[in-house]
Amino acid sequence: MADLHEASFYSKAADGAVDCFLCNHRCHIPDGKLGFCRVRRNRGGTLYSLVYGRLISNAVDPIEKKPLYHFLPGTGSFSIATPGCNFRCRFCQNYSISQTSGERLAGLAQVAPERVVEAARRTKTATIAYTYTEPTIFMEYALDCAALAHEQGIRNVFVTNGFESPEAVEAMTGLIDAANVDLKAFTDEFYRTMCGGRLQPVLDAIGAMSRAGIHIEVTTLVVPGLNDSEDELRGIAGFLAGISPDTVWHVSRFHPQYKETARPPTPIETMELAARLGREAGLRYVYLGNLPTARGQNTYCPGCGKPLIERRGYARPAMHLTEPRCPACGHAIPVVLT
Repeated sequence: MADLHEASFYSKAADGAVDCFLCNHRCHIPDGKLGFCRVRRNRGGTLYSLVYGRLISNAVDPIEKKPLYHFLPGTGSFSIATPGCNFRCRFCQNYSISQTSGERLAGLAQVAPERVVEAARRTKTATIAYTYTEPTIFMEYALDCAALAHEQGIRNVFVTNGFESPEAVEAMTGLIDAANVDLKAFTDEFYRTMCGGRLQPVLDAIGAMSRAGIHIEVTTLVVPGLNDSEDELRGIAGFLAGISPDTVWHVSRFHPQYKETARPPTPIETMELAARLGREAGLRYVYLGNLPTARGQNTYCPGCGKPLIERRGYARPAMHLTEPRCPACGHAIPVVLT
């Protein structure tokens, strides 16, 4: 494997510069410079990925940890990441590996996609998850792994901030089977000041992935004093319900982290407010993350209320359905079981 891997999703520009269109930053990168993600460098008018195959983390996780509650529940997911991110979230949980330059970690040994797929087969996991950091920034590697995984009957999931360009979403179609997208807030100000991104491209990507047939679940980390107003939570819920009442919404509790250590954890009352607003907007499946409450974790039939999937933390869930419909009333349930 070559030491450096030429990137996809770019075009050559004048004076040796390149235009990267992997994500919605759409960086114009002069010769010798890095993109915003700090893991794609222009060298002599050719854009290179500095992190192709350079895994910083790998583990077998329950699929519920992604979190994906309606996609192959109860199965394991072989989870991988390279360094880097195209956001600068002040509350990042994995900042030690996401907020770093890929060039500084270029000494990491490269792992061929075949080895990732073999590891997934060896651990008997149903999926490979591209996670922990932002998988968009190692898109070339993820898609190479995903294509090989499909040949072995292994499916692929993204845990992403949703800042992919339309071109990237098109490339993901048919290879990435499911995605959990962070919808971090419902104001552009939050995205610009807290994440270094923008809101509208994320909304567009969620819609594009859904239309492309990628199974979508959405997570919102509710941060006290920043994105926890009733109007904002209602806006998120309404947007998701507009895509489909069956859109799965994970409302996650904030804990002090990285550059936001002075803020308190999200009050339970705020979490419950978000869940109520989600239901009022028409969402049928709203889950509360980081709270040990059965009501906030379990899947219930929206037709008759029967518990269909009972969860306790990340333990294997108790399944009360063998096909994607309620065994009691026949109501169709949007869950991928096999």
